[in-house]
Amino acid sequence: MTSTHFKLALAGAALFAQTAHADVILHAFNWKYADVTANATAIQQAGYKKVLISPPLKSSGSAWWARYQPQDYRVIDNPLGNKQQLAAMISALQAKGIQVYADIVLNHMANESGIRSDLNYPGTTVLNQYASNLTYFNNQKLFGDLSQNFLSGYDFHAANCITDYNDVWQVQNNRLCGAYPDKGLPDLTDNSWVVTQQQAYLNALKAMGIKGFRVDAVKHMSQSQVNAIFTPTINSGMHVFGEVITGGGAGNGDYEKFLKPYLDNTSHGAYDFPLFAQIRSAFSPSGSMNQLADPGAYGQALPWNRAVTFAITHDIPTNDGFRYQIMDATDEVLANAYLLGRDGGTPMIYSDNGETANKDGYRWKDYYKRADIKGMVKFHNSVQGNAQQLIGATQCLLLFKRGKIGVVAINKCGSTQNYTVNTATYQLNWYRNYVDTISGNTFSVSSQYLNLSVPARSARMWLMQ
Repeated sequence: MTSTHFKLALAGAALFAQTAHADVILHAFNWKYADVTANATAIQQAGYKKVLISPPLKSSGSAWWARYQPQDYRVIDNPLGNKQQLAAMISALQAKGIQVYADIVLNHMANESGIRSDLNYPGTTVLNQYASNLTYFNNQKLFGDLSQNFLSGYDFHAANCITDYNDVWQVQNNRLCGAYPDKGLPDLTDNSWVVTQQQAYLNALKAMGIKGFRVDAVKHMSQSQVNAIFTPTINSGMHVFGEVITGGGAGNGDYEKFLKPYLDNTSHGAYDFPLFAQIRSAFSPSGSMNQLADPGAYGQALPWNRAVTFAITHDIPTNDGFRYQIMDATDEVLANAYLLGRDGGTPMIYSDNGETANKDGYRWKDYYKRADIKGMVKFHNSVQGNAQQLIGATQCLLLFKRGKIGVVAINKCGSTQNYTVNTATYQLNWYRNYVDTISGNTFSVSSQYLNLSVPARSARMWLMQ
């Protein structure tokens, strides 16, 4: 990274810090574009201001993971929809005041070693498909010449699998592979041709009205590759955040080797895996809600203007290696109350189509419009701009306020927790009703001491009326 690029990156980070508005993101995981369009009104009424969609590009195969195996950047055509359907979705959401974010895959291309031996993408079969229906595919085209491949063997790293995930060079230059004899996902280089193709793709999505990029597997891309692709022009006006999976914050090996360098050398945000680890620890049987009082002070949460916060991501239920991170269903609800109640980060709510129904039922189907989640989003939207102040924290209970207009209480334990608030110290407005946006429970301040009661395994998000 040149000194000029570094200064521009820092300037971008400073600008984002000044303008960040933490509207809640709905992760419409693996939704068809037409289904997002059909639910635009419901999404708006639930309070979401941004929707993250699965990767819009050329891919095939019905499994969710096939969306993360690109065949061609130049065309949007996959089982979730095509370019026209994406454009219609963007238009419908924009009309409701909702921005569209796109998941993007820049680290690798599709693993098609089972059907062909070369690394020419999209390959003869797909090119013949284009030629046989040229009018249709030209309508799905973002850029380029569909009569020829846009990548060749010169555009990939050597076909070696990652064997040591603690080795930064291997993680960023070798392939993500399954069990032997899988040859893995062909890993792209950062040569000038690849970078120009990727930039053309991102610029085309921006031109369609996309306002944010989730960068998939950015942990597996070198810093020079990231910096080459994401110029100040591409970053401009966009909310860009990367997926760098870590087991914690400061002091954690993955954080120090991968996430911290990414944040230090870009203006991007990132998934707040440090905070997620802290949440899981706090809600564990031996954990304490004290751990969530101010996790950022100990390096266990990302800076407020860089973090995308969550209680679950799509990788956790859908990948066996991450399923141990699925929280108890009630704990997950309480974690979302914390994330939507606190001041910091851009919260994201995950809602799928039952991709793991055989293991989890339809736990996250229509999760975005559950009454309790909608109440949390309402609280979040109402208190933005109001500073957070801790009132109290115990092993079971976390209690904080947002200015004078909101109070959040979260009880993780199996018995009712009571707390007396000195209203002379923690100022609240007198003789005004504060109504819980989840349950409808109400309190009003009429003396110096306010006694709050929080039922077992529940959250209260009281909002001044």
